[in-house]
Amino acid sequence: MMTRRDPPHKATPSSGPRPVHRRYHDAVMKSPTPQISEPRIDPPGSAPGSAGTAPVRLGAVSYLNTLPLIEGLEKLKDVELTLRPPSELIGELLSGRVDAALAPVIDAQLGTEPLALLPCGMIGCDGPTLTVRLSSDRPLNELERVRVDSESHTSVVLMRIILKRMHGVEPALEVVDGQSLLRGDDAPSGATLLIGDKVITGAETLADAPIQLDLGEAWKEMTGLPFVYAVWMCRASQVDAPNIDLAMAVLDRQRLHNRTRLDRIARTRGPEHDWPTRSASEYLGRMLRYEVGPREREAIERFYDEAADLGMIERSPTVWVDRQGVT
Repeated sequence: MMTRRDPPHKATPSSGPRPVHRRYHDAVMKSPTPQISEPRIDPPGSAPGSAGTAPVRLGAVSYLNTLPLIEGLEKLKDVELTLRPPSELIGELLSGRVDAALAPVIDAQLGTEPLALLPCGMIGCDGPTLTVRLSSDRPLNELERVRVDSESHTSVVLMRIILKRMHGVEPALEVVDGQSLLRGDDAPSGATLLIGDKVITGAETLADAPIQLDLGEAWKEMTGLPFVYAVWMCRASQVDAPNIDLAMAVLDRQRLHNRTRLDRIARTRGPEHDWPTRSASEYLGRMLRYEVGPREREAIERFYDEAADLGMIERSPTVWVDRQGVT
């Protein structure tokens, strides 16, 4: 198994230009239950049914919250894993560098070509998220400007929806490198949206802000629904490719296996991400959701509809690739 991990925001010499990023930046920043079969048993070190096929190329992020979906894939010789910041995964997918990506859910509506969602795993919540947080030193209904994490796509749109629907404001957005805030390159003021491990492991100055809004909790209050931040997806033109069916089988099997050992993942991998073990266990085991069910599909549709109603996206039909076919 090969793992490709590049420093955030730096392309490797072989990766080439990524023209889709500006399109995504501009678009985001402008003012039935899936049938899950039991995993089949294959020889150790092999992806299920992988004999004679090219490696399955998967893209994901290296946050702690992704591990319940990808932990153990490194042991499969027929899987190639690329790790990128969330906002860069859509470029990997559209360029053909990966077959499937655990990409921000909003990106399925912003593609330069149609994308299809794969119900073999997601990152979501049904209430508080913990790692998607808006910190502010003033009332939310008075916000005029918000600094937003450059690694985020979905969370920026979600924040804009919540601020408009619940607080009646449409603040200007300033994209910042989240890591620079943690280093103290920019002293935070006003309001800041951060995502990922750094919310817990390094955002002490932001934690002092008097207003802390968990976006997952706010969405639940507003809609009564769970929220889906990222879901596996592929290019719609590739839904019949053998590697997509194989990717879904691999990802189904790994997710089902990993949900039986979330405490172990938290205990062994949490410290690598600077998480206290108890907090990591609570986060992975109780706060996050990884299964795509009817309510999660409904939540995605509601999210897209809200974004379209506010002029953030041009709504297109949602395409799901279930194991029994395209729906």
